[in-house]
Amino acid sequence: MLATFLIEISFAAYVLWRYKMTTITKLVVSILTFLAVFQGTEYLLCGGMGVSGGTWSRVGYSAITMLPPLGLHLMHALAGKRSKYLVPTAYLTAGAFIAYFTFGVQAISGYTCYANYAVFDTATGGSSLFFGLYYYGWLLTGLGAALKLASDVPKRKPALYALMFGYLGFILPTATVNLIDPETLSAIPSIMCGFAVILAFVLVGKVAPESIAARNPGKSLRIKLPF
Repeated sequence: MLATFLIEISFAAYVLWRYKMTTITKLVVSILTFLAVFQGTEYLLCGGMGVSGGTWSRVGYSAITMLPPLGLHLMHALAGKRSKYLVPTAYLTAGAFIAYFTFGVQAISGYTCYANYAVFDTATGGSSLFFGLYYYGWLLTGLGAALKLASDVPKRKPALYALMFGYLGFILPTATVNLIDPETLSAIPSIMCGFAVILAFVLVGKVAPESIAARNPGKSLRIKLPF
């Protein structure tokens, strides 16, 4: 967790240093920062810095709640398209869940630290189901939006396809782990964000360079990755 935090926060700092600030680079930095925040809070769950694990859990959950709308926003920014309803709706639903995790007394009632991941105890009832639908719903919506945007704006196809690869890089491994060991279902946020370091590498190694190259055809800033 600590190593992943250092990778992601270093990547965010690198993008800030390397590229001119545009909507795309701001979104890339935001995604990397929120990923790092979750890993940092997860590392500190077991009493780090004198703050209770419950508080760190709320901060961490709020951080990962922002990732689906930021990813959807980035896809539209890469394509140079405005989203009148889809992206604003994603941000509004994220805000509702962040308010719930921040102020809901029993929103996160406990946690357990294991060697490789953490398990969060969320409120009983429909809240976990709704959050799962929110999270996977927007992730799948993002994949569909990226496919459509790539066909509409072919010159941005490499960056959009790379972002889709980054999405699949943490969705598929997490689903595989859950199928192999159903007991890990309560650890989905921890496992998913662990695999999301793949997304971090894609954002820095492919998405950011491709977006710059698309605006400056004669200038190649791409880093060679195996896709």
